Amino acid sequence: MQYILEQGACHGTVFNSCHTSSTAEKNPLTEIQEGELYLCLEHRTVRVRERMINLTSKEFDILALLIANPKRVFTYELITDLVWKEDCDFYSRKAIHNHISKLRKKLRFEPDLPNYIESVAGIGYKFEHL
Repeated sequence: MQYILEQGACHGTVFNSCHTSSTAEKNPLTEIQEGELYLCLEHRTVRVRERMINLTSKEFDILALLIANPKRVFTYELITDLVWKEDCDFYSRKAIHNHISKLRKKLRFEPDLPNYIESVAGIGYKFEHL
């Protein structure tokens, strides 16, 4: 059973799993559902259409950042600061681009699935679920 904690502005819902143990009640999970995409922050799991998606640590961190802030544009510099915790340079932009490209391929394993991550030319990326 799941309880809705907060309705997101972009049709997404943040859930808190209901567990019977007292430990789970003291430490609820941060779960985000956007259409067929599911993310659990504490377990670092991602599913699309109930299929588990294996992500690298950086791919997960980028997705978690974007999905938690739908429609907000994150610059390359901000992603670098928040995910890599260092200053941005040309190499960092290329690294971000490569991680986003791999992440898109993993999330869109069937052609009818949406492109969850949208490029904002010359600026960065945002999570967009239509």
